[in-house]
Amino acid sequence: MRKKIFKPVIVSGIILSMLSGCTAPNANGGSTTTNGELTKTQTGAIVGGILGAVIGGVSGKKHRNRRIAIGAAAGAAVGAGVGYSLDRQAQEVAQVLNTNVDNSPNAEQDSNKDLIVSNTDRYVKIMFRDDMMFRTNSAVPTPSAQAKINKLSPVLQKYPNTIIQVVGHTDNRGTYQYNLRLSEARAKSVANSIKRSGISNPIYAKGCSFSKPIAPNTNSINWALNRRVEVYLYPNRESVIDPCRN
Repeated sequence: MRKKIFKPVIVSGIILSMLSGCTAPNANGGSTTTNGELTKTQTGAIVGGILGAVIGGVSGKKHRNRRIAIGAAAGAAVGAGVGYSLDRQAQEVAQVLNTNVDNSPNAEQDSNKDLIVSNTDRYVKIMFRDDMMFRTNSAVPTPSAQAKINKLSPVLQKYPNTIIQVVGHTDNRGTYQYNLRLSEARAKSVANSIKRSGISNPIYAKGCSFSKPIAPNTNSINWALNRRVEVYLYPNRESVIDPCRN
């Protein structure tokens, strides 16, 4: 079994090195990084290519080498497609919201940022600060917040299979149950606003209360950081996370 798997991986690596060598920056978001790190596109291609090669190599003896090559190429193409879609989708979302994609690990702790668009190899995330989205103890988006929500519609209409998850978070002042109801109400309010904008995507809402702070609940600055609404865009159900834990 080891030989059957080892050989497909070698072939897959050769094909994928060729694919990564052809990747270049472009205006639509399918770009390489300038510091040598893999983009989501390249990561998807590598994972898809290896899996495709392994499946092709262990499915039988006849024409095995040919199946390995075909499986690697097909898997890489599928994996790259998902990665590219996430990169491109993040860029398009950032563009309509007049910002940039920011995958810095410290971005969410920057109190000067009231809107952050980021992406991983599993999802695109849009984070809205609570102070920009709602008035105190209200679950109704402010007019400026509603305008930003409406801007998402043209992008989401291009990706009708994208699964949308809207998540509310609070600080820890007040009881857990009160904040759970408030976070759920705000998530549902934003989800309904997105839905009414004319998209057909599956959309879900969830409240986390104060179970997932991004900063210690020790002062007014950190409380403001923790009060937020996050919109996750997933390419498939396998990518969906529990946003109150992960």
